[in-house]
Amino acid sequence: MDADSAVRGALKFSLEVEGFQVREFRDATALLSEQNLPANSCLVVESKLPDMSGLALIAELRGKRRALPAILTSTHPNEQLKRRADAAGVRVIEKPLLNEDLIEAIRNALPHAP
Repeated sequence: MDADSAVRGALKFSLEVEGFQVREFRDATALLSEQNLPANSCLVVESKLPDMSGLALIAELRGKRRALPAILTSTHPNEQLKRRADAAGVRVIEKPLLNEDLIEAIRNALPHAP
């Protein structure tokens, strides 16, 4: 999930080319209202969303017993964000997403990834 629709579309395309099934959400509210998240999923969430932070979104989902693996993307993540993400068990991938780090992180998070 990224606040920028162009980034979401490009990321969706790139992940689908790698064989992943991708669902995108326009904001945290849309994701939180979704009742049918597949159990074998991995969240890719921007650290700064329009309606809440990415870490707050992940915490709220986990509070609802939706303990999906999550990866946080961020442009220039600071040390505080990295520490908070690490404490939450969330990997941080720095943007721009130009190499294979994100795909590798998703594959590591999912037991049956393509």
